[in-house]
Amino acid sequence: MYALLAVTPIVTVFVLLINFHQPAKKAMAAALVLTTVLSMTVWGVSGKVVAASIIQGLVVTLSILWIIFGALLMLNALINSGAVSTIRRGFIDISPDRRVQAMIIAWMFGSFIEGAAGFGTPAAVAAPLLMAVGFPAMAAVTLTLIIQSTPVSFGGAGTPILLGVHTGLDDPLVRQALDNAGMSYMDFIRTVGWNVAVIHSIIGILIPLFLSVTLTRFFGKDKSISRGLEAAPFAIFAGLAFTVPYVLLACFLGPEFPSLVGALIGLATIVLAARHKFLTPKVPWDFPDRAEWEPEWSGTYNAEISAERPGMTIFKAWVPYVLVGLFLVLSRTVPAIKGLLTAWTIQMTNILGTGINTDMQPLYLAGFIFVLAVCCMFFIQNMKVLELFRAGSTAFTSMLGAAIALSFAVPMVRVFINSGINSSGLESMPMELAAGVASLTGHAWTGFAAVIGALGAFIAGSNTVSNMMFSLFQYGVATRIGVAQSLIVALQTVGGAAGNMIAVHNVIAAAAVVGLVDREGEIIRKTLIPLTYYLIMAAILGFILAGIGFGVRI
Repeated sequence: MYALLAVTPIVTVFVLLINFHQPAKKAMAAALVLTTVLSMTVWGVSGKVVAASIIQGLVVTLSILWIIFGALLMLNALINSGAVSTIRRGFIDISPDRRVQAMIIAWMFGSFIEGAAGFGTPAAVAAPLLMAVGFPAMAAVTLTLIIQSTPVSFGGAGTPILLGVHTGLDDPLVRQALDNAGMSYMDFIRTVGWNVAVIHSIIGILIPLFLSVTLTRFFGKDKSISRGLEAAPFAIFAGLAFTVPYVLLACFLGPEFPSLVGALIGLATIVLAARHKFLTPKVPWDFPDRAEWEPEWSGTYNAEISAERPGMTIFKAWVPYVLVGLFLVLSRTVPAIKGLLTAWTIQMTNILGTGINTDMQPLYLAGFIFVLAVCCMFFIQNMKVLELFRAGSTAFTSMLGAAIALSFAVPMVRVFINSGINSSGLESMPMELAAGVASLTGHAWTGFAAVIGALGAFIAGSNTVSNMMFSLFQYGVATRIGVAQSLIVALQTVGGAAGNMIAVHNVIAAAAVVGLVDREGEIIRKTLIPLTYYLIMAAILGFILAGIGFGVRI
């Protein structure tokens, strides 16, 4: 009964977004009200805890809006400087085929940004870049959400493993069991990371093909799946170019490097291949003329409003993206720089006396990285002050479009998660939901472990938070059913990564960056297809790997 009650806010969001085509701000407002009522009447959560959770959510919302503003600022600065036309010409020189361009920008470049920063940043970086080279807004955001799957578990230099799983499993009973087995806690965490990489690397091979088919099926003149399949040889090559180094890096170097370094290796590989037309389709594919685009494809931005300027070289045009990648890597991997950026932390501790805490690090968030890159770009691209002011004004106005939906979505998530602070003795809503599913599935749990991970990411908008919530639960279920704990926790992490494709506040933020506010339901309907593939494949691989004794069983 409690599991059914706990799932109602999630069902409400899905039904309103997908079935009734409501904008996220209305769906999330309804979900916030419903979650609040359930938490107070059934879970026995006090009004103070609900209020503290909402305050916590609003602080997180400010962090997300700061990232959105930075991404929009850079996009609009590129538009005003005329760099977008130069960038587009550069990609056409590599390959005129939009399917190939999608694999280079969304799959490889997006995976690199995920590896460097995580937390939904690829959509803020790669989606505007796709628009800049001529992709419709709906296509750009859909593609960059689809790739937020395979690289996500190792995003932010391994944060979902090193912070999410590490924190979620940090229990005295787990440590004791590992000690009895003669295994250190960190060795077990790294084993989970290796298991995650194996599963992701197999499923992820076909993600570039999903990008290709998504383009031709939803954004082609003839709505053809077969045109997408024509690119299968290059798509599978692009999949392997990332996943092979990805799994090797996870095995030999650890969770910090698979997405970050694997994507760079893959990017260099497929750009070289595309230039030499290796495995690329014989007949290039393109969108219809812009005048023939369907109305729902377009957002509120026109990335081609400025003509290419004299003196705007490929290098100058690409400088902002190079700087963003460089700054992200340095800020996440160099302790001195990270310490400097995290020194200024806005903290709220013990909000309303509830023990709930939150913080914000404005200089460490990707929003500051974007702003810093734009400041450098101002001088390198010889921008005028008026152009920069115009870019900032447009970015701020557009960011406000996402503020309302996020101001409902993130507080709803925090109320949902913090419902464990109650007088009823019940577990939190997500834990009661997971326990209900486990009681129904029994020994078939291996097939559902990834679904719970995806559900956690859908709710929280983060693989890291999903792992924090459910890793210990997944470990316990694995112990009860006699399956390797590292495998089940790995399936949790894989599902949590895939769930980022439809995580509501990720979708809201991504939609805002490309000017598709209030169109979140349309986006989710398209990303549900690759999500379903990911979860089915995770279940199949889970059963196969469990059957051959893969993973560590304590």
